[in-house]
Amino acid sequence: MYGSANPYQKQPKEYWADIKQFFYRKSALSNLILANILVFVIINLVNLFLYLFSIDQAFAQTNGVSRLVYWFSLPADLSALFLKPWTLISYMFVQEGLLHLLFNMMVLYIGGQIFINYLSSKMLVTTYFLGGLSGALIYIVSFNLFPAFSFNVGNAILLGSSASVLAIFAASATRAPNLKIQLFLFGSVPLKYTAIVIIVLDILNIQNGNAGGHLGHLGGALYGFLFVYYLKKGKNIGSFFEKLNFNTIPNWFKKPKQHFKNVYTNPKQSTDEAYLRRKAEEQAAIDEILDKIKKSGYESLSSEEKAKLFNASKKS
Repeated sequence: MYGSANPYQKQPKEYWADIKQFFYRKSALSNLILANILVFVIINLVNLFLYLFSIDQAFAQTNGVSRLVYWFSLPADLSALFLKPWTLISYMFVQEGLLHLLFNMMVLYIGGQIFINYLSSKMLVTTYFLGGLSGALIYIVSFNLFPAFSFNVGNAILLGSSASVLAIFAASATRAPNLKIQLFLFGSVPLKYTAIVIIVLDILNIQNGNAGGHLGHLGGALYGFLFVYYLKKGKNIGSFFEKLNFNTIPNWFKKPKQHFKNVYTNPKQSTDEAYLRRKAEEQAAIDEILDKIKKSGYESLSSEEKAKLFNASKKS
């Protein structure tokens, strides 16, 4: 699709230069990566503090991880999940091992760049969270349904961003299956084959240890595939999540301001401001669609985006 100028076929030095420049810009993808890194650093610094001051015994390891990590990891046991409902989200950002973090962030960076190029940043964030929830659902259902896991369901926990990351990677592979990426030792490989190999390895390794992790991966990948599959048919299964306004969450904890009666207000001024704000938002959405057409062509647009562009052309 990109010919010889494929931006995903680069040498390691070029990737490193891109990564450094990438973090100078604020984007949905860089924020997700920074969130994972920040959680990793905080957890390890807290654990180090507890160790140095001999407080670590109070936070002894539970289920093979530190008590702090366990507190934010997703349990398979339903009664434990009832007591820790926040872990449905927090587990997506918790990685205790450095190699685990580096691998997940590398895949998120590559898959996320492709995802944004063909879809949008808002869809990227939605896929990260809903892919993670899909992985959590498959993991919890499997451990409570299959007899093979019944002896371990009380101790099993799930942590890591792998389900969310694979949701994004699988979505990218479904959207651009023949796009080639450069893999160490393997050379240039179509994206679809890379995704297939990862999924097959997860299936084959369920019985070889870390069954919960592999099941979570499969749940995330399944959501990523279904998201793009239905998107091509004109249905966005993550649209309900995209409509949520998380910017209002901090206001939930603020004390309501006392309102005083206005002696005089100019209704026309507020109406004008609302109109200008709405026009600016509409123009920003159209600009994003035009940028997408420039990068990937008109056919890469979803039905919703085509409708927005059509309506805007009529108004002009």
